[in-house]
Amino acid sequence: MKIVGKALLVGACLLWSASAQAGAQDFQLLNETGYQIDYVYLSAVDEQDWEEDVMGEDALPTGEAVDIEFAGGDDRCLWDLKAIYNDGDEAVWGGIDLCRIARITLYYNSSEARTWAVTE
Repeated sequence: MKIVGKALLVGACLLWSASAQAGAQDFQLLNETGYQIDYVYLSAVDEQDWEEDVMGEDALPTGEAVDIEFAGGDDRCLWDLKAIYNDGDEAVWGGIDLCRIARITLYYNSSEARTWAVTE
């Protein structure tokens, strides 16, 4: 499995302590949807806005993974995740406890038009 790159979640609330160790919320995102993912956004469940795209200028081809790392300073565990595919379609998963998982794998079944996420 290739690792596309390291994505760093950058947001005003996370910049408090740039020198701190990585957060307990770090996880690996694996794309098994059959489609390229161009943008990935995270938002704490108690926030109304999405943070910046954690992929930066990278894209996540199907079958590949990226490590999402949090800067220190934010200890919230429950986050929403939004993926936007290269055709503009998007999917959102809510209330993911990033403190309890190490990997999120995204899937898509085109015959059922169903997208889902599996956490480990």
